[in-house]
Formats: sequence, C-alpha cells, structure tokens
Amino acid sequence: MDTKLLELLVCPVTKGPLTWNPDKQELVSRSARLAYPVRDGIPVLLENEARPLTDEELGL
Repeated sequence: MDTKLLELLVCPVTKGPLTWNPDKQELVSRSARLAYPVRDGIPVLLENEARPLTDEELGL
C-alpha cells in the first residue's frame, strides 16, 4: 500500500486513521472495529463490504 495514499485515506464510518494489514490485504479501522478489503490494489471503503474485527485481532 502506498504510504502517501494511506495518509489520505480515513475510515468512512469514524473519519479516523486506517492502518495497513499486508497479511490480509486489508485497511484496518481500530476505532470502528472494521477491516476494509483491498481488491486489485483498490481500497473498498464501504461499510457493507467491511468485516468486523474480533477482540483477538484488536489485541484486546
């Protein structure tokens, strides 16, 4: 994921920062507890496309 692009993107739900998870090819919003997929290099920042994060994934 391009670091400059990552600096510009925010979670559409909380407007908070996103972090890149290279193992799962996802953008993670800890504040919304959602992981947004990246398909063919394109972030899919739609709440209905995101998957909920577990407490384990969040390190809780």
